[in-house]
Amino acid sequence: MSSVHSSTILAETISWYCTLFLAIMLLLSCCESTESEFAVQMHEQQKLAMKKLPLCDEIYVVKEGETLHTISEKCGDPFIVEENPHIHDPDDVFPGLVIKITPYKST
Repeated sequence: MSSVHSSTILAETISWYCTLFLAIMLLLSCCESTESEFAVQMHEQQKLAMKKLPLCDEIYVVKEGETLHTISEKCGDPFIVEENPHIHDPDDVFPGLVIKITPYKST
């Protein structure tokens, strides 16, 4: 009867774990390319959306009928309230109110 050395068993175990690891990495790399293609498409859509936005000055004077939401969409600044601490109530926006605009910049 032949005996198997413990080093042989250890080597086989490590070999199986490495094979399993490589198989998982191969599967993940296939999924990653799909995600990166999706990310590229989303980035292109964001760039197109940003090109459509009119440029707003850093200092903006609210016009009749505008809301913070419409100004945010128009100027591309989703953080108007956070950047303007003098606006205590976002619903209390009136013509002539001066606000700071910081357009969102995609990288």
